[in-house]
Amino acid sequence: MYSGVSKTPLWTAEYLSPQRLSQKIKREDNFHEEPRVNTTHRALLSDYRGSGYDRGHMSPNADMPNKESQFDSFSLANMVPQAAKNNQQVWRELEEATRAIVTKQKKDVYVVTGPVFFGKKLKTIGKGVIVPTAIYKAIYLPKHGIIGAYYAPNNDSLQVKVVSVCYVEEQLGMNLFPQLSEEQKRNTYKLPLNAKQVKVNNEIEYSHWDAESQCAEEVSQDKITALQKQFQPKSGSTATLDMQLPKVDPETKDALVKQLVEALLQYILQILK
Repeated sequence: MYSGVSKTPLWTAEYLSPQRLSQKIKREDNFHEEPRVNTTHRALLSDYRGSGYDRGHMSPNADMPNKESQFDSFSLANMVPQAAKNNQQVWRELEEATRAIVTKQKKDVYVVTGPVFFGKKLKTIGKGVIVPTAIYKAIYLPKHGIIGAYYAPNNDSLQVKVVSVCYVEEQLGMNLFPQLSEEQKRNTYKLPLNAKQVKVNNEIEYSHWDAESQCAEEVSQDKITALQKQFQPKSGSTATLDMQLPKVDPETKDALVKQLVEALLQYILQILK
């Protein structure tokens, strides 16, 4: 989901499977502005130029199964201003580790990635692109119950920690996996920090139960239904959005459409409070 306020994605969501990642596509850098976003809310290439920050992918180019989705991954609607060492070292290794879980251990993985904006004074680059305080990647392996998240400050410290999904939700105030219980989201597994730590025949070990973090509140079905009606266009009118997600491939769309709708409604609920 893209925000015209921060001029970055608020989050991206993917469903990774061995079949999807079996497609080996050569990287072709094609950073571009997102034409489907209104010019007022659009991040510009010039915003990043000379800023000292990388254009950091939230959904990685290497996760993409075809040329079209790879091109979309280079849209600035999929980018945040990311510290160079964080992007090129820490985050690259975490992305590789996530893919290794899928390819080496043959496991399907749900992934939600996004920025954290925390603090009263947030830095901006260019014409108002907000620099994240931190970046997270939450993963869930539905067939195995393995869950957890990576959380890294957006600086060159090379720091990263593995936390519970509830920990990230407390920072965001947003429910990342609405279909999971609080009990599930407090579980934390020892997620690998790089691809070398992923072993073919070794399961990811359990780490701990997070009893301290505040999980995001659940959204009732009644609230979801009411908000769906509230945001539906009136009869005869055309719904338009200034802020849109880049296109997603059919596999991701089918697997995550329900989760994305619920996550969007959760975000709206936070705004309406």
